[in-house]
Amino acid sequence: MENVVFVIGHVNPDTDSICSAIAYAKLKRIITGGEYKAKRAGQINSETRFVLERFGVPAPSYLSDIRPQVKDIEIRRTEGVDRGISLKTAWSFMRKNNVVTLPIVDENNYLEGLITIGDIAKSYMDVYDNRILTKAETPCINIIDTLEGELVIGSSEAYFTEGKVLIAAANPDLMENYIEKGDIVILGNRYESQLCAIEMNAKCIIVCDGTKVSKTIIKMAQNNGCIIIRTPYDTFTAARFINQSIPIRFFMTNQELITFTTDDYIEDIRGIMAKKRHRDFPVLNKDGNYCGMISRRNLLGARRKKVILVDHNEMSQAVDGLEDAEILEIIDHHRLGSLETISPVYFRNQPLGCTATIIYQMYRENGIEVEPHIAGLLCSAILSDTLAYRSPTCTDIDRISAEELAGKAGIQVEEYAKEMFAAGSNLTLNSPEEIFYQDFKKFTAGDLTFGVGQINSMNQDELEAIKEKLLPYMQKAYYDHRVDMLFFMLTNIIESSTELLYQGAGAKELLLNASKLKDNGIICLKEVVSRKKQLIPALMFSLQQDNV
Repeated sequence: MENVVFVIGHVNPDTDSICSAIAYAKLKRIITGGEYKAKRAGQINSETRFVLERFGVPAPSYLSDIRPQVKDIEIRRTEGVDRGISLKTAWSFMRKNNVVTLPIVDENNYLEGLITIGDIAKSYMDVYDNRILTKAETPCINIIDTLEGELVIGSSEAYFTEGKVLIAAANPDLMENYIEKGDIVILGNRYESQLCAIEMNAKCIIVCDGTKVSKTIIKMAQNNGCIIIRTPYDTFTAARFINQSIPIRFFMTNQELITFTTDDYIEDIRGIMAKKRHRDFPVLNKDGNYCGMISRRNLLGARRKKVILVDHNEMSQAVDGLEDAEILEIIDHHRLGSLETISPVYFRNQPLGCTATIIYQMYRENGIEVEPHIAGLLCSAILSDTLAYRSPTCTDIDRISAEELAGKAGIQVEEYAKEMFAAGSNLTLNSPEEIFYQDFKKFTAGDLTFGVGQINSMNQDELEAIKEKLLPYMQKAYYDHRVDMLFFMLTNIIESSTELLYQGAGAKELLLNASKLKDNGIICLKEVVSRKKQLIPALMFSLQQDNV
C-alpha cells in the first residue's frame, strides 16, 4: 500500500468524475510505471453505469474514507505458533525474535489466543501444583524436547492426563506409599526404584544423567504400558525444567482478546490502545486470518495515503479523511474552492466544460495514444458534462476533443448521447434517495453552506414524476446534511430549462433574488442548465450582495 496513489473524484460522482479518474490513473501508470488506482467516493449513477458497461470497463472500487489505516503502518509479521508447543519452545521463540507476545493460531491461521512473557514467568514462579502437567494434558513429545531426552520405550504421541510429578529420592519401600497410577517419576540409575515405579503403574519414568536402562526394565515397562525417557540432565535440573514442557494453551489468554483489522483507522484504534496496558495487539485481515502484531509505537509511523483529486477541489465534496491524506495533484475545471494542502502540489485548472477534456489534453501532450475504451469514457464524460454541447460551459476545445475521441471510440455523437442520457434519466423506478444523490454537491460561501443536486432528462413527464418523489424527501435530506439551504435542479435538456426545488430558511428568497424572478410559486429558469457556470455563480453573487 505504501506506493499506491489513489485517483479519485468527488462524492456522489458523475460520469466525468468516474471516467476522468479511470483515464488519468491509466495515463499516470503509462508515464511513470507506478501504481495508480482509480477509486470512487460514492455510488455510481445509472448514466455512468451505462457508459462503463458500453465500453467494458469495470467500475472503480469504493473508497469511503482515506484516513490512515492499520494497513498503512508497519505490521510486525510475528509468526503464529501452535497451541500445543511447550513453554520452553515459546520462550526460545520470543528471545530469538525479540518479542514479548506470541500469537497462537490454528491450522487455518485463525487466532486462538495470546501468550506473553508475563504469562510464562507466572507459570514458572507461581505454580506449585505437582499435578499441573497432567491438568494441562501435556504431550510426551514436549517433555522429551524440553529435557533434551531420548524416548527409550513408549509413544511420543501420548498425553499425560492423570497423576503427578515426583522425584524417587526415597528407598523403594517408601516409594510404594506415594507413587500412584499415572504418575511421572523422575529418578536415577537405581534398578530397584525403576522397577518399583513400573510396578506401581507409573505412566512414565524419567531416567536422569543419561543412564543406560536395562533390557529387563525396558521389557517390564513395555508390558505395563509405561513410557521411559532418558535425559542427560541430573535429577535437580530435570525437576526444575519439566514444567516448561506444559503446552502454552494452558496459560494462553483466549477470552476478550483485543484485535484490530487491517482496515481499521488509526484514529479509531489509538484511544483503545491507550486504555489498555498490553504491549502488542494482533491484527487480522478482512477474512479474519491473523497477519501480524502492532504496538503503540507503530502508530507513530503511520503513512498518509497518497491521492490525486480529479473534477473537484473543495473539501466539502471530497472523500472523508482527506485532511489526513497527502494530496499530490489536482486536475479540475471548477472554481477554486476551500481545499488547502500542506505542501505545494501540481494543480491544473482550466475553464473548460469537463475535466475529461483536460485529461485528453494531457494524453496528447505526453504523446500517449488513447485506447478506444478510454476514448469512449472521456468522450462520454464530455458529452455528459456539456449536455451534448448544449451547456454554456461547453467550449470549442470540449467540442473538438469530444469529436476526436468519438472517432477513436467508434461512436456517433448524437446517437450515442441520446442513448446515454436516456439510460441516465430512467429514474422513475429509483428511490428518492437514489435520485437525490445521483449528482449532489455541497458549497460554502463565507459562513453559509448549501447543497445543490441535479438531474438531467430529455423527458418532461419523467421530470414531473421525479419531482413528486423528491418534494417530500427534500426536508429529510436538508436535516441530514445540516446545511443552511438545499436546492435541486430538474433540468430539461431538450428545452434547456431548469425547475428548482428548495429547502431551508431564506432558500426561496435567495433563488428569486439570484434569478431576478417574481414569486409565481414555481421557480423555473429558462436557458439555465449548468450548475457550475450558471446557478452557483448567481447564488454566490447574490449572497455576496446580501453581505455588503
